[in-house]
Amino acid sequence: MMQQYVDTKKQYKDCILFYRLGDFYEMFFEDAITASRELEITLTGKNCGLEERAPMCGVPYHAVDSYLSRLVKKGYKVAICEQMEDPATAKGLVKREVVRIVTPGTTVDPQALDETKNNYIMCVAYIGDTYGVSVADVTTGEYFVTEIGDSSMLFDEITHLMPSELICNEAFYMSGMDLDDLKERLGITIYALDAWYFDDAICRRTLEEHFKVSSMESLGIGDFDCGVIGAGALLVYLKETQKTDLAQLSHLTRYVTGKYMVLDSSTRRNLELSETLREKQKRGSFLWVLDKTKTAMGARMLRKQLEQPLIDKKQIEKRLDAVEELKDNAICREEIREYLTPVYDLERLLSKITYKSANPRDLTAFYSSLSMLPHIRCILEDLKAPLLQEILEEMDALEDICDLIGRAICEEPPLAMKEGGIIREGYSEEVDRLRNAKTEGKDWLAKLEEEEREKTGIKNLRIKFNKVFGYYLEVTNSFKNLVPDYYTRKQTLANAERYITPRLKELEDTILGAEDKLYALEYELYCEVRDTVGKEVVRIQNTAKAVAQLDMLASLAVVAERNRYVRPKINEKGVINIKDGRHPVVEKMIPGDMFIANDTYLDDKKDRISIITGPNMAGKSTYMRQTALIVLMAQVGSFVPAASADIGIVDRIFTRVGASDDLASGQSTFMVEMTEVANILRNATRHSLLILDEIGRGTSTFDGLSIAWAVVEHISNTKLLGAKTLFATHYHELTELEGKIDNVHNYCIAVKEKGDDIVFLRKIVKGGADRSYGIQVAKLAGVPDPVIERAKEIAEELSYADITTRVKDIASAGKETKKKAKKYDEVDLAQMSLFDTVRDDDVLEEIKNLDVSHLTPIDALNTLYQLQNKLKNRW
Repeated sequence: MMQQYVDTKKQYKDCILFYRLGDFYEMFFEDAITASRELEITLTGKNCGLEERAPMCGVPYHAVDSYLSRLVKKGYKVAICEQMEDPATAKGLVKREVVRIVTPGTTVDPQALDETKNNYIMCVAYIGDTYGVSVADVTTGEYFVTEIGDSSMLFDEITHLMPSELICNEAFYMSGMDLDDLKERLGITIYALDAWYFDDAICRRTLEEHFKVSSMESLGIGDFDCGVIGAGALLVYLKETQKTDLAQLSHLTRYVTGKYMVLDSSTRRNLELSETLREKQKRGSFLWVLDKTKTAMGARMLRKQLEQPLIDKKQIEKRLDAVEELKDNAICREEIREYLTPVYDLERLLSKITYKSANPRDLTAFYSSLSMLPHIRCILEDLKAPLLQEILEEMDALEDICDLIGRAICEEPPLAMKEGGIIREGYSEEVDRLRNAKTEGKDWLAKLEEEEREKTGIKNLRIKFNKVFGYYLEVTNSFKNLVPDYYTRKQTLANAERYITPRLKELEDTILGAEDKLYALEYELYCEVRDTVGKEVVRIQNTAKAVAQLDMLASLAVVAERNRYVRPKINEKGVINIKDGRHPVVEKMIPGDMFIANDTYLDDKKDRISIITGPNMAGKSTYMRQTALIVLMAQVGSFVPAASADIGIVDRIFTRVGASDDLASGQSTFMVEMTEVANILRNATRHSLLILDEIGRGTSTFDGLSIAWAVVEHISNTKLLGAKTLFATHYHELTELEGKIDNVHNYCIAVKEKGDDIVFLRKIVKGGADRSYGIQVAKLAGVPDPVIERAKEIAEELSYADITTRVKDIASAGKETKKKAKKYDEVDLAQMSLFDTVRDDDVLEEIKNLDVSHLTPIDALNTLYQLQNKLKNRW
């Protein structure tokens, strides 16, 4: 047996081998040491013909899923080696085979997966300067392929899809991609595969055989040379590890990144699309507001659509039409949602069926889900929106499958598949006959028990059963003297004896024979039903996608009605005109109707850039983010939080809002900020929307102001970029650009002053702010009063008059910027001289050294005055 283990392990060196021995999966040698450490289970030993006992540990087979999940989450591969024969009937050593390799991207255990997220596995083939990228989710049957020519776009795609596992060729390690970042920060497990996985001929042949086509043109990917290798290598890997036909991967979908709005990782993070920045929770995120779906499939689809909004006007309008009809027709919508409530995750249930791991209760869940489809279809027939009618056509009622499961499987079957109780009465005559025999057998046993009591006079005689001894008569020691001669002793217990009789043995053979046949037949019939359902993969997947899309649209309609959203107009003229826009998340987090709505107007001509000034905490970031989210919502096909909205389609949304040190990669706050700015300026187009907050704040005042100024000039220049931009800043000098650059306009957050205090009005108004109210905000934050008072004194001494004059000079002169910058530095140094530090120790030292006996009264007053001034002006 150990030799069999060693031979099997040699074939799966990179896996932890779960080796089935009876009711346990055992691990030996290094695998045992690793598993005992990671799973925190006892490490023991086993004699196996070596000088020392082999390290060994094990887990019960019935609880294996939880242990598997823990290992897989830590990035390990696990090979499941099963007994392929019944040990009771096997001759010699029980035959064993590895039936599946479980990896982070191929786990199908529902307890280990988030039902609202896809569990993707990605393959990247780096060939030349092109990345062939393929992605699959074996639990839902999704399978995509594309080609990407730029590492930054690939990084965006990886952070968008967040695969749990990434496989690649060796060349990918040399591509310059920061794999450590993907592993450590994003938690992606990465494996480099042998070169043969990426052999062009093997990849093409595997794809052709799986999809039963003659060429890549038939799959629509004939021009994706690198993509074909990525998709083929992924399929080869999945077949190697899953050891099934992967019938759920029924379509290979070609996609190009230009088909959707592009949202890079920074934008998704800054807009908090699916989780909050700080707590990493769904509550408080954009998805939290919009997700009112009833099914796991709908939740996954909504998440995907939020991360890849549409850029085709017709598709957006079609989705808006469907949302509008569902919003206006509340009765139909709520009926649909009521029927969706009991629908289980058809996509993942189907994967379990194709994996042949579905238990009887999975099939009853499938049945109860399918039984809702006719009702949903009936409601859809009365709706007119083209997209809803398309969903109706895609949604197969699957009545034949529903009927089969309903006739064959009991309403409440057991979890176990080989212990009977699965097949419904009336489905099989043979099952009914054997079941009756089993029932009659119980009557026979009861009758025999009564007869033996009367014959022997043993009042507490019982006929019992266990799997080791079968049926037996149990007599307590107090009645042992009454046992007749024809009783044969079978087992002695502390307080009883167990016996067998010829008649009981005869009944046992009859009953157990019927029971064994019944259990075997029920399992056989169950497998037939399961496999019949599994053959209808395409029909079921199309229906599941239709259900998911309907659920998503109904969710958007519910949110629109509850939150008073309006349908946006969609234009291709580049105009963004929002009246009384609101932040969809912030307005849900504050009580009542306290949120202050604001307008936004941007276009590709005179109103391309808005410079927004005002104090911290006044609402600049909220205002800018709400504009980005309203645009994104419109292109998702959702209604938006506004009085009205006319949204020009944008190809990308970029945000640079706040920054922090990236210590792991050795980048400072300012370096992180500049890296994000560089990415935006290099990848944005004139059709993009830019949200820029506090550019240049991580360095000195004049460097930062210079960078912010140059960025605005670059964006405003249509020959260089010309993107629509909201630009928040504390550099009030930038307000001088209005009038100097035609497409730049000033806006500020209205503030009401009450003495030394301020009240944020949260309203965006025309014009620029002339101060930041930083000291007042510091006071609101609870900075101690002595610090606030001293800050006021310093602020009064600092004069910005010269700086403002020079800024106006730069706005007018343009080309003289370098000369003026030198004068800037002089002003900067002059101001810094105000902050020469004076320590208490220095003052004390002066007092200590004073010769008081020789000071005149006037000298004493002058000295005291000087010391007092030094203390007042200390830092």
